[in-house]
Amino acid sequence: MPDVVVVESPAKAKTINKYLGRDFTVLASFGHVRDLPPKDGSVRPEEDFAMDWESEDRGERQVNEIARALKGARRLFLATDPDREGEAISWHVREMLARKGALKGLEVRRITFNEITKRAIQQAIAHPRDLDAPLIDAYMARRALDYLVGFTLSPVLWRKLPGSRSAGRVQSVALRLICEREAEIEAFKAREYWTVEGRFQTPQGAPFTARLTHLNGKKLDQFDLPNEAAAMRAKAAVEAGEFSVLSLEKRRVKRHPPPPFTTSTLQMEASRKLGMGAQVTMRTAQQLYEGVEIGGETVGLITYMRTDGVQMAREAIAAIRDHVQGEFGRDYLPGAPREYQSKAKNAQEAHEAIRPTDVRNTPERVARYLDERQRRLYELIWKRAVASQMQSAELDQTTVEIADQSKQTILRATGSVIAFDGFLKLYREDEDDRAADARAGITGVAPSEDEESRTLPPMRERDPLKRGEVTASQHFTQPPPRYSEASLVKKLEELGIGRPSTYASILQTLQDRDYVKLEKRRFIPEDRGRLVTSFLVKFFERYVDTGFTAALEEQLDEISDGKVDWRAVMRQFWEAFKRAVDATKDLKISDVIDALDEELGPHFFPERGDGTDPRACPACGNGRLGLRLGRTGAFIGCSNYPDCRYTRPLIAPGAEGEGTTGLTEGPRELGRDPATGEMVTVRRGPYGVYVQLGEGGTDDRGKPTKPRRASLTRDMDPDTLDLERALKLLSLPRIIGRDPESGEEIQAGLGRFGPYIKVGSVFQSLEPGDDVLSLGMNRAMELLAKARAKVRVLGPHPKDGVTVEVKKGRFGPYAQHGKMVANLPRNATMEEITLEEAVTLLAEKGKELAPKGKAGAKGKAKPAPKRAAAAAEAIPTAPPAPRKAAAAKPKAKPAAKKAAPAVKKPAVKKSKG
Repeated sequence: MPDVVVVESPAKAKTINKYLGRDFTVLASFGHVRDLPPKDGSVRPEEDFAMDWESEDRGERQVNEIARALKGARRLFLATDPDREGEAISWHVREMLARKGALKGLEVRRITFNEITKRAIQQAIAHPRDLDAPLIDAYMARRALDYLVGFTLSPVLWRKLPGSRSAGRVQSVALRLICEREAEIEAFKAREYWTVEGRFQTPQGAPFTARLTHLNGKKLDQFDLPNEAAAMRAKAAVEAGEFSVLSLEKRRVKRHPPPPFTTSTLQMEASRKLGMGAQVTMRTAQQLYEGVEIGGETVGLITYMRTDGVQMAREAIAAIRDHVQGEFGRDYLPGAPREYQSKAKNAQEAHEAIRPTDVRNTPERVARYLDERQRRLYELIWKRAVASQMQSAELDQTTVEIADQSKQTILRATGSVIAFDGFLKLYREDEDDRAADARAGITGVAPSEDEESRTLPPMRERDPLKRGEVTASQHFTQPPPRYSEASLVKKLEELGIGRPSTYASILQTLQDRDYVKLEKRRFIPEDRGRLVTSFLVKFFERYVDTGFTAALEEQLDEISDGKVDWRAVMRQFWEAFKRAVDATKDLKISDVIDALDEELGPHFFPERGDGTDPRACPACGNGRLGLRLGRTGAFIGCSNYPDCRYTRPLIAPGAEGEGTTGLTEGPRELGRDPATGEMVTVRRGPYGVYVQLGEGGTDDRGKPTKPRRASLTRDMDPDTLDLERALKLLSLPRIIGRDPESGEEIQAGLGRFGPYIKVGSVFQSLEPGDDVLSLGMNRAMELLAKARAKVRVLGPHPKDGVTVEVKKGRFGPYAQHGKMVANLPRNATMEEITLEEAVTLLAEKGKELAPKGKAGAKGKAKPAPKRAAAAAEAIPTAPPAPRKAAAAKPKAKPAAKKAAPAVKKPAVKKSKG
């Protein structure tokens, strides 16, 4: 029997199976096979942090499949990802298999590889190891910490701050950073200052511009010209003088190439240069890592993308150096290979940096095999890795000071020119957030002039200069910029908070919980987020302190290095944390209101320009407005309640211009459809933003026809939507490929609950980070595997031949035959029930589904749920209908003498660890 190899994803399993051949069976775990159940008591501090682990149907099914494959095998290779999470998944798989008795007489080894290439896979098989116990301990500690903080702190939030969602160990610190930056912006007072510049000509007639730096023999600081009057006096002094070159300094400087990408630097550059969010970047990088079809073979194009190491393998460096010499010449090759060390706090150098697996796979060579996002990201990774081994750039910098005859008025001009471009020939890292913002249309910023393009004309000391126009310019200091995804990731990394693999999910969680919104690529805290942050800072300040969180990360790193016992770290944390939580038991909601009202007063009641009291009640006139808490959350109310019932909601989603993009004033034209010549517009309707083709018309019988429309997905920005993507939206659904199992077409489209993919009658909603317009086959197969985990086809019904299926529903598994459904008995699983048992169950306990969109015999139809998450509750048997009301449950009948049996939930496999 062949040996068994377990990896995480089916796409990876398919590729590795080709590399290893018939002597191996490669199976996928589909990520984590079990986890802590989301309920109180799954981690028990009183039992020295014992944990209960729970496996759902999918995990149980995958482990059963692995157990079947192990019969007769000699070895089991656990080949999950080469990081802490991957080590944990391998440990979970081993533990579950051991409990099933499937490992008797088997050799169980752990293998890792940094790239999915034939050479790397074969080398990993030849050099197996045991599971890394310290890494698993670090996973246990991190998982227990996150669980205990979430399940202990969140209930306090719900009781003391109604309307709150939840709190997290790292996410709350990230939220605090965003909120504190917003408070800085609100408190910022712009300060006026002026600058004076003059145009001059050399004796040869070459012009240049210089800025005033000294006036009356004194060096000017930023605010030494505070108003127009002072600026005009300085301007007059320049206009009155005759100037010559006082000094001239030239020097050559080197600019060294940046190191290859880590996870965080890749997210930063992809955000700045490609406009890709952290989730999308990691999803696309995963696709490049797992491989794409090139010439009939699946090729992994980049190394593992979750890393904070900046070093590369010696053979990779040698190959890159050979490429540099062959492509650019010896002048562009440094004398010795470049070696880098990470500057990030708490960086672990266990893995290589992100690099191409084969430098010969140039972006031009593989471009036709990649979609647009994959191509752009791969090009960025490839160029950065190659540039990291190229020669430094050399720049000639020149500084000229010019002065009047008294040398009391001095101006300075600077410039530089590239003497040797070096790595800049291939890659430039001169694109900061402000420049990127300016191109994105964000007001208030401007890209700084490219310093390599500023040159000064030749001149010598004491050369007389001819003065031209002198200008005085007014400026105002700018508030600190809001965090972008790139700058927030950079800040978290600098502070040593979180890990590269967690940044994308942290940023997404903050948005999903409506704590922050992302507008024009900048994070803006919602009022709910500010309330939560203020509450945590006031009553749990230590646990949202950046220093404390970073120190805890260092302890977790020491656990992974085998230096510290994880339970000792947990005991130390839990004792102090439990005391802080217990101290809030007697906390009155009125105390919470008073504290938050004082802290957030400047935000909710900003000063008015006319000097009137911003807290004065507009209804009764003598009441004072303040923060109030109700069952559904916070609001603004009058102190004279109940005599005065004036209330004002906090800023709700969609207020203050959120996502308005100017669409309230009418549609925005994107351009004409090349096929029809009709105008494509982006518009705002009662259900959100959408694109529309043309204006409709009439059919052959004179009846009006509606124009074609398509809604924007949640992650699409109406401001940056272009004609190309709009036309792709309007052309949905699109065909991704054919399902290898059934041969049916796999389609991607937009439905009632958002973007989805389907094959036959199987549907699956897309996940955050998935792009319905560019989703590829590898990712589609992963999503369909999740959908199929919720549906099992038993076979045709003996009476009418209609398929009988078992599905995973909201309240447990159930059997379905046409419109008849029946819950499975307690302890019955989807994998165990037979066709005969399902037919009997449907005959005895089957109930007919109410037709969609119609009310039952009693009751009214409910409006359809708006969020895409609702789609995950059950697999629809037909494409989602556009905006029709779903059937409501009938009104409750009077209680019968005998209570109806409760809906039975499926048995859940539990284990303790």
